[in-house]
Amino acid sequence: MANAVTFTNLAPILYRSMDRVARELTGVIPSCIVNSSGVTIAAQGDKVQSLRTTEAIDKATYTPGMVVPSSGDKVNVMDEFNLTEYVGKELPLTGENTKKLQNIAMYGKWVEDEFAQIIRSMINEMEAYMAGIAYRGASRYFGTADTNPFATNINALAQLRKVLKDNGAPTDGGQLSCVFDTVAGASLLSIAQLQKVNEAGSSDLLRQGALGSLTGFLLKESAGIQTHTAGTATGFDAAGAAAIGDTVIAVDGSDEGTILAGDVVTFAGDTNKYVVNSATASGAASGNITLNRNGLREAVADTVEGTIGGDYTGNVAFHQSAIEFAARAPAQPEGGDSASDVMMIVDPLTGIPFEFRMYKGYGMNKIEVNAFYGGKVWKSEFVAGLLG
Repeated sequence: MANAVTFTNLAPILYRSMDRVARELTGVIPSCIVNSSGVTIAAQGDKVQSLRTTEAIDKATYTPGMVVPSSGDKVNVMDEFNLTEYVGKELPLTGENTKKLQNIAMYGKWVEDEFAQIIRSMINEMEAYMAGIAYRGASRYFGTADTNPFATNINALAQLRKVLKDNGAPTDGGQLSCVFDTVAGASLLSIAQLQKVNEAGSSDLLRQGALGSLTGFLLKESAGIQTHTAGTATGFDAAGAAAIGDTVIAVDGSDEGTILAGDVVTFAGDTNKYVVNSATASGAASGNITLNRNGLREAVADTVEGTIGGDYTGNVAFHQSAIEFAARAPAQPEGGDSASDVMMIVDPLTGIPFEFRMYKGYGMNKIEVNAFYGGKVWKSEFVAGLLG
């Protein structure tokens, strides 16, 4: 068994581990654009860029003539995010421990379990990160904070679809996903209507527990769905009027407390639940609240009071093109480093590549798995939040 610790011999164990991990609850990352090949040249902290289209240019008049009217230039916007996040795991393999496990015929099972735990924990960390990116990047929310959205019915799905349609998001092509936590998922599975084949239209949920699709959404559960702790600001008023579509709202200082990214804010007379992208107003200090696109659905008059909603679970619905996740293994120097063996495996569920590297030391070996990653909501208009 002296040469057993190589990826050639361990490959079957790695693939069995990956098959087990593929059933973990990762709903956000598989629903995003997963970029694992386009960032191979980006160093840690480098930018991943995308062109963000802006509103079409208005043309005020049409006057026929032999001279083409002059026109201004279209200014396009480059948006970006950085590969600043890092996750890494290692598995030390000492000769004595390997010998003991081989003697009791447990070596292969132990390594398989260790690999499964490594990949599972890395994916879970990435999934939680992307779930946080997604819920804070929503355009608007529907529902009631700290309330199960599927406690009695599935009406919330229709309302989420309305939010996205009102925002102009594509609703065909099978690229809409609604991702929620297991509390909401359990309630959805318990709705009697969905358990009746003649009403649900399929036996998948009743026989297999498969969530499938409803109202145009691919329904997915995620262990990474985040709970948002809301800011504590009260008593802040609009400092001047704001028009439909505005994303920056000037406000007078609040009575007290903070306004945080991800807070759900409402304005008196407007039932829409907007999402705070950032805020310079806090406590008694006046400043701005910047909302996610596409901004206000109704005009806000001067002195209208704003209110921060309560803590909530950030379930999300979005079109695949709205969010991008990028990941890659650390770059190696020309000629490689001291790794004696390298193997790349792609998780079949999330599309994330994992690079396993073997390092031989003194009386022991070590297997490492490392990844840099990051994510971005490119189009908040294509993301709707569901309060839980």
